[in-house]
Amino acid sequence: MSFTHNDRGMMRALEVFEVSARLGNFTAAAAELGITQSAVSRQIADLEARLSIGLFSRSGPNLALTPQGRELAEGVTAGLRQISHALAKIRTPTDHIVTLSMLPSVAAKWFSPRLGQFVAAHPDLDLRISVGRHLVDFRAENIDAAIRYGRGDWPFLHATLLAKEQVFPVCTAAYAQQHGLNTPTDLVRANLLHTDIIDDWAAWFKAANCSVEMSSRSPRMEDDNAVLQAALSGQGVALGRSVLVADDLTAGRLVAPFGMRIPASYDYWFVYQAEKVPTPALKQVKRWVIDAFEAMKDA
Repeated sequence: MSFTHNDRGMMRALEVFEVSARLGNFTAAAAELGITQSAVSRQIADLEARLSIGLFSRSGPNLALTPQGRELAEGVTAGLRQISHALAKIRTPTDHIVTLSMLPSVAAKWFSPRLGQFVAAHPDLDLRISVGRHLVDFRAENIDAAIRYGRGDWPFLHATLLAKEQVFPVCTAAYAQQHGLNTPTDLVRANLLHTDIIDDWAAWFKAANCSVEMSSRSPRMEDDNAVLQAALSGQGVALGRSVLVADDLTAGRLVAPFGMRIPASYDYWFVYQAEKVPTPALKQVKRWVIDAFEAMKDA
């Protein structure tokens, strides 16, 4: 798109008009624009001639917008504000922005309690969390990196192991006491909460070498966070994944009534596009995530 000489003249006249309308005085407008008062008057007169309307009613040095002038001023101000916003966006450096994808359960149970730690460690980084259960398309969704739960064999991605995981029953201390949960077979008296992880109750009972008949009507939820929230509310016993229940166990909100744990089939990984050269900001986020997972092992 190109502008003619007349277009450029109109743009300049509209700029002068906006300042004059905002300040209500040609002399003040001239001072802000760095031109003479007569130049401002000529620009306004030329604009009024082009539009064949009066934009100001004059009373000595003071100006009042006509109804048409007020409508034009609102439109010009809105347009300039939009242009200013667009310029700010393209001028804002993005090398300090990192968009990190993770599962809703990881965001709620692992990242959220550590948000303050990240901000304190990296106050200049703009970390944006994208939450979802699907495997993101890094390019299409403009994702820089992700914390994924799997085997680490995703094509075209660089994957760094963050943590292995164990699976075991968890509930509140009050629920365990109320239902006398001393051995795995006591779970026959409990409400077993189910989720869609591959390491399910059947796998845990097999490893524990005990047989407990499970009701087909037992509650089943897709999201681990929802299952854990039900357990925290005293609604039953959930199969806790060690990374997600670590903080609740430490705080005493949940207990593990039995010592039997099974290794999870999947692990946690920090991943990003193999073809992408990590920015300094992405490297800092990766280092922080690795250290935060390491700290959990030492806790």
